[in-house]
Amino acid sequence: MILDPGADDRLDRAFMALADPVRRGIVARLSRGSATVNELAEPFQITKQAVSKHIQVLEAAGLVTRTRDAQRRPVHLAPAQLEALTAWIDRYRLIHEQRFRSLDALLATDRDDDPAAASAPTGPEAGRARKAQES
Repeated sequence: MILDPGADDRLDRAFMALADPVRRGIVARLSRGSATVNELAEPFQITKQAVSKHIQVLEAAGLVTRTRDAQRRPVHLAPAQLEALTAWIDRYRLIHEQRFRSLDALLATDRDDDPAAASAPTGPEAGRARKAQES
C-alpha cells in the first residue's frame, strides 16, 4: 500500500540497480566513505568507463550522488534512498516475523495438549531421532 505512485518506480530502479554484483560492490565500498571513479574501479577487473556506467545506473536509481571538489568528482551514497529501501524491506520482515511468532504460539499450544509431543525432540535432534527409529 504505497501512497506515492512514483515510489514503486523508485523501488524498481533501486532494486534493479542493486541486482548487479559490481554495483553492490560499489555501494559496499561507498558505505565506508566517498570515493572517486578511479578508487571505485580498483577492485574490479573492468574499465573505468564501465565503472562510470555502473555509477550512472546507481545515480539514476537515486542510490548515489556526485559532487565536484576542484578536480575531483567524488561519489557518495544517498542515505535517504537507502533508508527508503530498508523501510520497505522492514515492513515485510515485521509482518512475517509476527506470522512466525503466531505459528510458534500455535505449535506450543498443540505441544501442551499432546504429552507425547511435549517430550519429543525438536530441531536437529528430531531428525536424528527419526533416523534412529527408522534404522
